[in-house]
Amino acid sequence: MLIVKLNAIDSTNSYLRKLSAKEIIQDYTTVIAKEQTQGRGQMGTVWSSEASKNLTFSVFKEMSQFHLEHPFYISIVTSLALLKTLQFFSISRLSVKWPNDILSEDKKICGILIENVIKQNNINASIIGIGLNVNQTEFKNLPKASSLKIISGKVFDLDEIVHAILKNLEHYFLLLEKGQCHILKNEYEKYLFRKNKPSTFKDVEGSIFSGFIKGISQSGNLQVLLEDDITKEFDLKTIELLY
Repeated sequence: MLIVKLNAIDSTNSYLRKLSAKEIIQDYTTVIAKEQTQGRGQMGTVWSSEASKNLTFSVFKEMSQFHLEHPFYISIVTSLALLKTLQFFSISRLSVKWPNDILSEDKKICGILIENVIKQNNINASIIGIGLNVNQTEFKNLPKASSLKIISGKVFDLDEIVHAILKNLEHYFLLLEKGQCHILKNEYEKYLFRKNKPSTFKDVEGSIFSGFIKGISQSGNLQVLLEDDITKEFDLKTIELLY
């Protein structure tokens, strides 16, 4: 697999998307930046990271052979690859805050941004952007952020972590290619943050309500048991899980 290292770039996702539009690129081509000037998160949020201390990178994944009915499985695969990697490096109390923020000890250490390339109504490829807090120890005005160094007290080799993530991505995408969707979904649900615990949510109109996270649907919607014993599904744009 090809790994491209850059000193600074606006966004590794944007760089990889432009590259893939101009030429045929190898599966799992990875672009790593020491510094991202316009890193992005879910729903247009900004991903802020100290240069050379963390991992900000994007992976190109060929998807045309998958014929995916539910694109959320790309998010599931990526989340599981990261969780598996972090377990290997002895990071404790891991969970995934729906849809795909990786937490340790209830603090965010990793964000994922997936952008799909659509051709003829099918996902032709995915650009998987990952921002992982590794050796940074100060997060101004981000009380819910943490890093591998804060959690473990160790300094990590960034290259070693990237190679482990890519290896685990290949493993979980192979399961997806084999149609093992139920295994992937069940494993993802085991790590769901606040599953079966009383939780507070906010909807698009700003209303606050309570419920219990029960799991996700095949399409990736969050399944919440409400006070009237009715389980309702919510998609990413309609609900926010509050801490």
